[in-house]
Amino acid sequence: MESIDIQSSDMNEPPPPKVPTQRERIIPALVSVVSTGIFLVLAVWFVSSSEQWPAVQKQFFSWEAMKESFPDVARGFWLNLKLFFIAEIFITIFSLLLAVVRSLKSPIATPIRFAAILFVDAVRGVPALLLILLLGFGIPALKLPGFPSSAMFWGTVALVVSYSAYTSEVYRAGMEAVHNSQQAAARALGLSYWQTLRYAIIPQAVRNVLPALLNGAVSLQKDVALLSVIGVREAVRASQIYTARTFNYSSLIVAAILFLLASVPLARFTDRIAQRDQERRLQRTR
Repeated sequence: MESIDIQSSDMNEPPPPKVPTQRERIIPALVSVVSTGIFLVLAVWFVSSSEQWPAVQKQFFSWEAMKESFPDVARGFWLNLKLFFIAEIFITIFSLLLAVVRSLKSPIATPIRFAAILFVDAVRGVPALLLILLLGFGIPALKLPGFPSSAMFWGTVALVVSYSAYTSEVYRAGMEAVHNSQQAAARALGLSYWQTLRYAIIPQAVRNVLPALLNGAVSLQKDVALLSVIGVREAVRASQIYTARTFNYSSLIVAAILFLLASVPLARFTDRIAQRDQERRLQRTR
């Protein structure tokens, strides 16, 4: 009887997954490369066949103008990266604090919870560009004693405020996705409410929403360019200055290429993290 049970259980087991052969792996890759190459060739031929292409090429794709503008645009892009990392650090901290405040259930915490809800709703209702203009121009004009008067400082603050409101909702969604049994188990072990948040809820919430957080970082890396509207000499502003001096737009192409070199690897890394997260969830359901 025991041997019959073993045989029946073996028969019910799913067959092992089929490992694709080298031919099955190479052929789809070759088809993708060839089809992409054909599309690019046709696109280049279609654009270059236009009668206005020589004039557009001179205005937007001048190699001499690109070389001349590259040092100033690169210095501006370095400022973009520094502001991005600084803003991302404060966004991560401030948005998590907002999410924790909004998760408080105690009646004593009602005033600060209501203030957090009001802050998030108000900031999400105002475009980031408008917020940058209001803070970047408005607060320095007040000349408040003890406050910085730099437009770059307040523009960065505007980015932090705007992105923190959205990111806090991402954190809160991750915290609410953690099953209540996790909190009950932590409290049964004698952990306080804050210890439960620190050791049980928040780590799992961050893992749940990590792809969404990285997508926010990709958007922030590009939106730092919005600070150009208040005079911050980052990559876009440096490109505009060169364009105003030479009436040539090739510097904007240089800035676009630099942004692509920074954002595309981050986007691919985000996709990889999302894929790993999906695989992890599928393994749990098996």
